[in-house]
Amino acid sequence: MSSTKKEPNGKLGRPREFDIHAALDQAMQVFWQKGYEGASMADLTAAMGINSPSVYAAFGNKLGLFKAVLDHHDKTSEGFLRDVAAAPSAKDAAARFLLGVAERVTGAGHPPGSLLVQGGLTCGDSTAKVPEEVARHRAGAELALRARFECSTAAKELPKGAQPAALARYLIAVANGMCVQASSGASREELCQVANLALVAWPEPARTPPPKKPAPSRQTAKL
Repeated sequence: MSSTKKEPNGKLGRPREFDIHAALDQAMQVFWQKGYEGASMADLTAAMGINSPSVYAAFGNKLGLFKAVLDHHDKTSEGFLRDVAAAPSAKDAAARFLLGVAERVTGAGHPPGSLLVQGGLTCGDSTAKVPEEVARHRAGAELALRARFECSTAAKELPKGAQPAALARYLIAVANGMCVQASSGASREELCQVANLALVAWPEPARTPPPKKPAPSRQTAKL
């Protein structure tokens, strides 16, 4: 992406080029670490390696940059959600999701926890739309899980009466708690223990007992 740079005489100069993906990666790290409210434009421009006019020209304002970062983050999660959806059963999908979250929120290359949990936690009245924006992006994972479990209901992978929407909310609630714990220093092993305990409560369809073998017929001996 390019932004237009003004020369000292006020005339428009050549556009200043920068790598949009690399810039969003760096901005994401700052928002992830400090949250929306705590991330200053000075922090963001220093991390991105571009000046404030270039940021405003490309994204409009800080909120516009944050929205672009959230969209960028969604794209990095698409493969993970596809893998969850491709699991052979509903319980396998739930396990892939929670154990995958444990791995992702403790992974190298970014701060512990989740951008979609930490990014909009502390916002004042002037930034009231930020938590709503973050919640909208979190809803994407919940909808993907719900769709997978609706397919599971049709395939009878879940017991009669199981509610796909409630199951998806359950997993998201557990995952959000794991994200908070990760940001407080919980290890991957500890989060995997949480995930496995949560899976103990997973509803499974009743197993149909195998048909009984007919008893061998007894023939009366003829004398």
